[in-house]
Amino acid sequence: MAVFSLIFGCACHALWYLFFIVLVAFLGYSLYIKHIHMKYDHIPGPPRNSFFFGHTPTFLREMKAERVVHEKLLEWAQTYGPVYRLNGLHHAMIVVSCPEATKEILMSPKYPKDKFAYKRLFHLFGQRFLGNGMVTAVNHEQWYKQRRIMDPAFSSLYLRGLMSTFNERAERLMDKLADFADCKKETCMLHLVNCVTLDVIAKVAFGVDLDLLKHTDSPFPKAIEVCLEGMMYHVRDAFFQLIPKNWPFVNEVRQACKLLRDTGYRWIQARKTAIQHGEEVPKDILTQIIKSADKEESMGKDDEEFMLDNFVTFFIAGQETTANQLAFCIMELGRHPDILEKARKEVDDVIGMKQEISYDDLGKLVYLSQVLKETLRLYPTAPGTSREVHEDMVINGIHIPGGVTCAFSSYVTSRMDKFFKDPLTFDPDRFHPDAPKPYYCYYPFSLGPRSCLGQNFAQMEAKVVMAKLLQRFEFNLVPGQSFDIRDVGTLRPKDGVMSHIKHRNHSKVNE
Repeated sequence: MAVFSLIFGCACHALWYLFFIVLVAFLGYSLYIKHIHMKYDHIPGPPRNSFFFGHTPTFLREMKAERVVHEKLLEWAQTYGPVYRLNGLHHAMIVVSCPEATKEILMSPKYPKDKFAYKRLFHLFGQRFLGNGMVTAVNHEQWYKQRRIMDPAFSSLYLRGLMSTFNERAERLMDKLADFADCKKETCMLHLVNCVTLDVIAKVAFGVDLDLLKHTDSPFPKAIEVCLEGMMYHVRDAFFQLIPKNWPFVNEVRQACKLLRDTGYRWIQARKTAIQHGEEVPKDILTQIIKSADKEESMGKDDEEFMLDNFVTFFIAGQETTANQLAFCIMELGRHPDILEKARKEVDDVIGMKQEISYDDLGKLVYLSQVLKETLRLYPTAPGTSREVHEDMVINGIHIPGGVTCAFSSYVTSRMDKFFKDPLTFDPDRFHPDAPKPYYCYYPFSLGPRSCLGQNFAQMEAKVVMAKLLQRFEFNLVPGQSFDIRDVGTLRPKDGVMSHIKHRNHSKVNE
């Protein structure tokens, strides 16, 4: 009995000590949050939802309602100005839509990517995802080393050599659309362009023929979609993983990540083995990356993981953003018959009935380029980025203490009438060669040294697909088609752009 009393007494004392430690930690953390509030509260911004969680409940509410989070950022920018403050726990973020500050911060290498946001993409719910790849590497030296390795695979000379693949994969899409036209069935254009862009990146980057338009049972499109949705919740909701009802989805995300990384490992190892044995291998992006990496004197075992990180990065980014741009472009052309006809006439004049589109042809499709740029203005498929500002600075006359994250949204600036007249109107003439160039308020591929490495690749591919589509088919959106946007971190047409496809009458098209 005495022993039990002794144990009970010790346990009570331990619990009191633990309670005291937790109380002190809680009070200390509360004081630190208060310190952050006091440090940045001179900056205008919307009222916080709560002391601890700041504005996070608003974002969660927008996500639950399936609304675009960037639309709320736009609303706040119009209310509170080009520089405003947001809070979440002990973090403060400054949302910037001032072109001068956008230029200064994004164009300079001295402002690193935001550790809080980009390191959340290292893992998804415990499963390694993008790791320290090109998009997520925060350390400048680490990123620069990878960029130097990747650059040769995206040179203009190499990209010219990809035109045959762009043409061949786009032809497969045209064959599929012809089937739909013959059957007079409505089709989901987002699904089809997803298939063709994933086919392209798998072929030109990794030498693998997926042929997703025929092999509809492939797990990759679903895995990418699940990873992106998981990424959105992982970045925006720190407590998502702790809620039991979310555990089945969390497990699904982990399995999707594992599938992509396991696939990448097999493809990379097979290619490296082939190179080591002196076998003839495709001169694709993967071979370029491996050969360039082998020349690096400082390459170590961690670089194997980096290569895998970049496999996942390119596998997803090379498909997702281009597919979404194409789907939005088709949606807007379906809404604007006059713009559609103007783009189609240019395609007829430049390409006529040719099946093989050349690299030089792309340069002559000036109006189609304007249409694609205007699509990215209204629907930047990767709409936001962020940087850390470690030193004090002044933005738009407001003193910004160092140690804060600055966030930028091309979605926000592209939809503000101070930068674009009638911003919600789809008008490709904004990007006419003689029109004034947007001043650091249009950056769908980001800006500066961390801008998208694959942007020329993506625009070449998009132009080939759109040119062939306009050359061969008429398309009409189905009645009741929604024009809403789905936010999964990237932006997608919510209803997939359901369309009726018809063969064109080419009797008036010149050879």
